[in-house]
Amino acid sequence: MRYGTEIAWMTLATFLALLGAGFAADAPFRAHMWVLFAVLAIGTIVLLRNVSFEPEQPVDQSAYMDGPIRYGAIATVFWAVVGLLVGVVIALQLAFPDLNLEPWFNFGRMRPLHTSAVIFAFGGNALIATSFYVVQRTCRARLFGGNLAWYVFWGYQLFIVMAATGYLLGITQSREYAEPEWYIDLFLTVVWVAYLAVFLGTILKRKEPHIYVANWFYLSFIVTIAMLHVVNNLAVPTSFVGSKSYSLFSGVQDALTQWWYGHNAVGFFLTAGFLGMMYYFIPKQVNRPVYSYRLSIIHFWSLIFMYIWAGPHHLHYTALPDWAQTLGMVFSIMLWMPSWGGMINGLMTLSGAWDKLRTDPIVRMMVTAVAFYGMATFEGPMMSIKAVNSLSHYTDWTIGHVHSGALGWNGLISFGAVYFMVPRLWNRERLYSVRMVNWHFWLATLGIVIYAASMWVSGIMQGLMWREYDEQGFLVYSFAESVAAMHPYYVMRALGGALYLSGVVIMAWNILMTIRGYQREEVPTTGTTPALQPAE
Repeated sequence: MRYGTEIAWMTLATFLALLGAGFAADAPFRAHMWVLFAVLAIGTIVLLRNVSFEPEQPVDQSAYMDGPIRYGAIATVFWAVVGLLVGVVIALQLAFPDLNLEPWFNFGRMRPLHTSAVIFAFGGNALIATSFYVVQRTCRARLFGGNLAWYVFWGYQLFIVMAATGYLLGITQSREYAEPEWYIDLFLTVVWVAYLAVFLGTILKRKEPHIYVANWFYLSFIVTIAMLHVVNNLAVPTSFVGSKSYSLFSGVQDALTQWWYGHNAVGFFLTAGFLGMMYYFIPKQVNRPVYSYRLSIIHFWSLIFMYIWAGPHHLHYTALPDWAQTLGMVFSIMLWMPSWGGMINGLMTLSGAWDKLRTDPIVRMMVTAVAFYGMATFEGPMMSIKAVNSLSHYTDWTIGHVHSGALGWNGLISFGAVYFMVPRLWNRERLYSVRMVNWHFWLATLGIVIYAASMWVSGIMQGLMWREYDEQGFLVYSFAESVAAMHPYYVMRALGGALYLSGVVIMAWNILMTIRGYQREEVPTTGTTPALQPAE
């Protein structure tokens, strides 16, 4: 019987969730267990509706396992829309505070929901889907572990749902990143170990003797994020049927652990993993080899070694020892070199194919992503310098920096990868509409520029207002006055975010129609040569 084992496990998990709801020591934990029970019950019913007593067809072990990747591509687009929609809502909440709805939909609970949705839901699904796609094709081997890849996909979706509902219910560790509570962390650890097993197992059974550089970046991301997650979330629960736990770290040790985790989540989740996308999808889309394979290896090892030390630059002018602050600053400045080495490698891959920037909006999107990667990895080291950090820290300048990198680099390279994969995964000749990709590109680019520029201006103004003293040594502006001065920039930020979101909505429609097999009739508007006319 198909799905027999899966149904048994889902039924057991559903029963345990029901027990957790019944014996919960506190109300938040009880509410979360009911959420888990509902999700698992729905999943079990869906599986039961697909039960078949016919013998299973033998699996062709020489064929790629693309089922989880197809679902991953759909989940990537879905969570992009959800995460960015929440981002626009919280941007409007800052501009118009009356939009804060107590208790579940206020800024304090919606902000971590947005952050986790765009990074771990959208970005995480993009990384899992593309890594499974790339590792099979560069190793010429089917995914290791049979249905373990399906467990990784569905387990990760369950983690996202539990974390998201936990944020809205107020069930977090109440630390810098408002991490989910201990039982969700444990579940994610199991899912992540399964992810590592699938990816590493596929590499070990490869038929291609060489390990392509994209797989090095993906593997480093998977291993390092596992280490970061485990160490940062070391905690002791007060009860096994309660949501409360206590971190093993406190004080400045907790702050350092948080930013060791936080900055390396940027370094490995948002940089190394997405560089794996860059090294595979840009050469494939432009049909050119990587500019310099030797440079890619130098890029990899220097980035991996330096990034892990850069976290303390988030703690300038705090209780952290000065030597540790300086160490983080120095390694952050050194990071500029390997980061730009990777940017140059990505851009120069277009050597001999620069004309595709005029004719292919997917290439345009990917190259713009690499350009934003270069800009963000210059601005980051500059902001880590103590003199600059004294002005920029705790201001909207940091928000502008983060979003120019996240929207420009992570967003655009992910969109390009999805546009590349979807027609191939569903055996379509092309996307439903190439013109829609062009619209998506320009809406996204305009949105990023408006968002980042408004935050750069407001952040610098914020920092200058906070440090303005009169001749008697008193502050010229109160904090409330600096907040009031931010209003027009917050409105502009919401506008930039709405433009970016509208591009993603267009993408979602384009992907949906491509999957359904439609093709829009379009007259090319770029890259065409006009017919020659006879001389008069």
